[in-house]
Amino acid sequence: QVQLEESGGGLVQTGGSLRLSCVASGPIFSNSAMGWFRQAPGKEREFVTAISWSGSNTRYADFVKGRFTISRDNAKSTLSLQMNSLKPEDTAVYWCARYSGRHYLTSTVSSWGQGTQVTVSS
Repeated sequence: QVQLEESGGGLVQTGGSLRLSCVASGPIFSNSAMGWFRQAPGKEREFVTAISWSGSNTRYADFVKGRFTISRDNAKSTLSLQMNSLKPEDTAVYWCARYSGRHYLTSTVSSWGQGTQVTVSS
């Protein structure tokens, strides 16, 4: 199984930026699609963004389009999420996820990170 370790969460004011990172170990990182999910207090976990194994294809939830950018560095087995123009409603635990296949459209999540807290003050 792939092991995922997240970092980069913290406290930021409305309009600020944060960059989350996820370092993977185990099975070959470059052969798996990756993604980010989040869960706010009292709410269900929701999809944020995903990226294919090659990095050539991405998908974003409507509420983060134009503000968040997902990227990956397969040589370093690292997934990143650049978050700009943060809003209080972005406050949540953010989870790094590994898919079972090379593309997120044709596979499912098979591994999860431990989560990192992002708090946006108003």
